Amino acid sequence: MISQTLKKTGLMAVLASALFGSPTAFSQQELMVDMSKTIAPIQPTMYGIFFEDINFAADGGLYAELIKNRSFEFTIPMMGWSQPNSDRHSYNNESGFAMPVKYFEGQGNLNFIRVQVKNAGGYELHNEGFRGMGIKEGNTYRFTFDAKQMEGAISAVNAFLLDEEGNTIAEVSVPVSGSEWKNYTVEIVPNKTVMKGSLKLTFDGTGELGLDMVSLFPTDTWNGRENGLRKDLVQLLNDLDPGFLRFPGGCIVEGRTLARRYQWKKTVGPVEERPSLVNRWNTEFDHRLTPDYYQSFGLGFFEYFQLSEDMGAEPLPILSCGIACQFNTGELVPIDELEPYVQDALDLIEFANGSTDTPWGKVRADMGHPEPFNMKYIGVGNEQWGPEYIERYKVFNQAISEKYPDIIIVSGSGPFPDGDYFEYGMKELKEIGAEIIDEHYYRSPEWFKENATRYDSYDRNGPKIFAGEYAAQSVAIASPDNKNNWDTALAEAAFMTGLERNAEVVQLTSYAPLMAHAEGWQWTPDMIWFNNLESYGTPNYYVQKLYSTNKGTDLISVTQDGKNLVGQDELYASATLDSKAGEVIVKVVNTSSDAQEVSLNFKGKKLKGKGKVLVLKEENLSQENSFESQKEISPVTEEIKVKDTTAMYEASPYSLNVIRIPIK
Repeated sequence: MISQTLKKTGLMAVLASALFGSPTAFSQQELMVDMSKTIAPIQPTMYGIFFEDINFAADGGLYAELIKNRSFEFTIPMMGWSQPNSDRHSYNNESGFAMPVKYFEGQGNLNFIRVQVKNAGGYELHNEGFRGMGIKEGNTYRFTFDAKQMEGAISAVNAFLLDEEGNTIAEVSVPVSGSEWKNYTVEIVPNKTVMKGSLKLTFDGTGELGLDMVSLFPTDTWNGRENGLRKDLVQLLNDLDPGFLRFPGGCIVEGRTLARRYQWKKTVGPVEERPSLVNRWNTEFDHRLTPDYYQSFGLGFFEYFQLSEDMGAEPLPILSCGIACQFNTGELVPIDELEPYVQDALDLIEFANGSTDTPWGKVRADMGHPEPFNMKYIGVGNEQWGPEYIERYKVFNQAISEKYPDIIIVSGSGPFPDGDYFEYGMKELKEIGAEIIDEHYYRSPEWFKENATRYDSYDRNGPKIFAGEYAAQSVAIASPDNKNNWDTALAEAAFMTGLERNAEVVQLTSYAPLMAHAEGWQWTPDMIWFNNLESYGTPNYYVQKLYSTNKGTDLISVTQDGKNLVGQDELYASATLDSKAGEVIVKVVNTSSDAQEVSLNFKGKKLKGKGKVLVLKEENLSQENSFESQKEISPVTEEIKVKDTTAMYEASPYSLNVIRIPIK
């Protein structure tokens, strides 16, 4: 009662001034942090990553290949390639012409091209890359291709890297010989950095040459892996210290039709044998038609598992449950024909965890990883809803639980956080005894702030929650005008105090979508933006990073007047202990336009004399990061002083504040 009176009259500020100096804030809030008992452990998986191949996130993004349609497998086999000196309606006697040819064997790489050169000085074959090729001066690039002589005497393939104006910035000549397929590899070093380079091929001699798997990779990839992942993008992911990696999506798991669903078995084994597939997002939105968006599956399930291992993240694959995307065809597999889909799930567990004596464990070993990946989670279905999903989920649940009882199965509650689909799904999944339910929400910033209490009333003994896809939408769901501005990021920060405060129930969380190419995107907002040379984290990225790298190990309470801080005076808070670092962590989000003086009173443990505060703030809610100003909104570190059991801190307007204080 006395403290309430002091707070209302402003006398508390006078006392604080005497202890800590004159405050500049407009109001003061008194919080109690109880370190005497823990509420629940913070799961290592609390903050993770959701990857989906949308917005050119894989081919043209994370997967570092620079050649688009390298094996001529697109529906239009020459898409991405051009022959500037040739005319398909001419004999091209002064140049030549390349045509796609079908192999008569195999199920993966079905096409190659027959390059007919009539005039070596006139014929050229170009590849445009993914909205161009990002090429860096002085870096080494590995150029490879498969070739065989068919007729005549073509004796060499000449490769040129070109800048935006068509000037040569690197070149190399590769002798070729023999009527059998051979792989050729050479390194090339450009003398200029360009954002939108391209590849030009010419040929020595005349005749016909078979050409396939034309590839160009930087040698400087993540972990130095040959033909691997783009280093700067993985670094941004690794810096999040993610607890899990969910892959490969998203709606691409389901496919627009069942025939176009993601099938993991087609994404493992030798890269050159993996079939290509049209991407689910290629023509989904009229505002961003991308008919050249395909999946080469050079980034496949083995690479996802490997990336998870690299980052110390739990792999969380999601598989088709036998329903195509219900926003499209909603095509169903009859229940009595579901067995192959279920077997795919069982075989995936064997691929990830089985010994090298098992068929799929041997496939993993043959790819260079004899040790198991120790997968603990598997998801059945992405965003399905209705009785059709529940009926199919039960079949998967029974089969997986019987053969692999230790595997944790993730189910889904549909695409929305409320409404008929959601209520039905949650009711049925609870009755089944589902272990983890995946919830998705793309809503306004206001919704996120208002729903900081969403999980306060969830059954502590019921299914655990995976907040698998969420992002505040500045305009509307799927609007091309959505922005990754500070307003959305701050609202997510406020909401995440509620996720953390309910760690008894919420055990996995991830923002979505993860990344987007600046010229190849379909959906906004996105956490990471990149072009052919650069990448940056949005304000939303830094919110996620502050939470994931400061999660602590055990949940404790932080209250005001005995109540959780869930928007009173536009403040939100959560608190944890970090037993490994020996620190208490308090997250305070101020969504008001005024600075607020926060008095933190600690009980249960003794504190050391000072700590630090990681601050993310911006008074302009519409502010964004950009390629020109990549860290316009990014964390800064401040010091916080402690006197006995009290610490005073001024929370700036529109700010996320992560306070870390050592414990004695």
